[in-house]
Amino acid sequence: MKKTISLLAVGALSISLLSGCGAGEESSGEGKVKIEFFHHKREGMETIDKLIAKFEKENPTIDVEQASPPEPSTVLRTRISKNDIPDIIGVGGDMTYSDIANAGVLTDVSEDKNLEKIQPAYVQMLKDVSGLKEVYAIPFAANAVGVIYNKAIFTELGLEVPKTWDEFIAVAEKVKAAGKIPFFHTYKDAWTTLPVFNALAANTQGDDFYSELNQGNILAEERYKEATEKFVLLTEFGHKNQQGVGYNDGNTAFSNGESAMYLQGIWAVPEIKKANPDIELGVFPFPATNNLDEINVISGVDLILGVSASSKHPEETNKFVEFLLEEENAKQYIQEQNSFSALEGIAQDDPTVAELQASFEKGALADFPDHYIPTGVMPEKALQTLVGEKDVNAFLDKLQKDWEKVQERK
Repeated sequence: MKKTISLLAVGALSISLLSGCGAGEESSGEGKVKIEFFHHKREGMETIDKLIAKFEKENPTIDVEQASPPEPSTVLRTRISKNDIPDIIGVGGDMTYSDIANAGVLTDVSEDKNLEKIQPAYVQMLKDVSGLKEVYAIPFAANAVGVIYNKAIFTELGLEVPKTWDEFIAVAEKVKAAGKIPFFHTYKDAWTTLPVFNALAANTQGDDFYSELNQGNILAEERYKEATEKFVLLTEFGHKNQQGVGYNDGNTAFSNGESAMYLQGIWAVPEIKKANPDIELGVFPFPATNNLDEINVISGVDLILGVSASSKHPEETNKFVEFLLEEENAKQYIQEQNSFSALEGIAQDDPTVAELQASFEKGALADFPDHYIPTGVMPEKALQTLVGEKDVNAFLDKLQKDWEKVQERK
């Protein structure tokens, strides 16, 4: 999921809320059934509009309304607390999914035949993040974090794509020496700190980090320190006023050639190309360490299709879910959104992300670390402070204390 925003407490998501009327009860008139698809992919609204139009043409008695507000997780939790539950919920495979799955908001799809179409790794990610044996949503799309780079600038400066951390910093130094900006940062929007930190942390913290941390066997600062120090170093190769520029402006700036590289997820690629259709982009794996065998591409479930357990129109709702899972429609989504399909046999063939394909083929993948950080810790806010203060120890101390507070409330 692309954005992790401060959320309401999970206690608001009580299963008792499901006893009343849900949002799916509405009718759009003229004998049509109205269902709602609530999702967090604001940049994907145009693509989803096209898919909805196609579905409604094939199913003239069903109206599908999409909703994708700013701060979607907060809005979703508020709506659930008021028993205003959308028919279909599309969030990432993160703590929001975990919370609503554990609260009984979604329908159990563990025995759904559609799950057989999904790559097992993404199904397992939902189980891992929720701690449940059951699955309460169909993984639909996956994303990835890499380093988006301007091929023209690399050619101009005679740069090769770096494969290790030392090579990465050497490239940044060469770009800076040439009078250009190595990285464009957009830290006015706190969530944009997470793609960078996720890539660094996932490749340095170890596979057992969260299980050990939650059991109290280690401290966050013990294995987050390397990632934190590297995060601070990367800010040294950015532009001035990194905390004064937001994501949308950053996409435009990068599209105009204002930096050689952009530390973002592949979800930014369509937005960059909208601003400059002629730009020649590439995306290479984030070289977070000097050990090639340890470098994984960060890829997680970016969009689930979860059906409300209280939907008044489950037949129509499931019909739309099955429509989205049809090969032609799933392929259209990933092509237009430059994402990866969670369905087996559907490949992303956009040359822009071709350099990530080898990692997918050999399974050199790791889930987004922030998907496992409990609600209330809010690392993006602490990272935003870190950008300005550059105090590694203060950041690590805050993260540890926030984690302990959350654990004490359990």
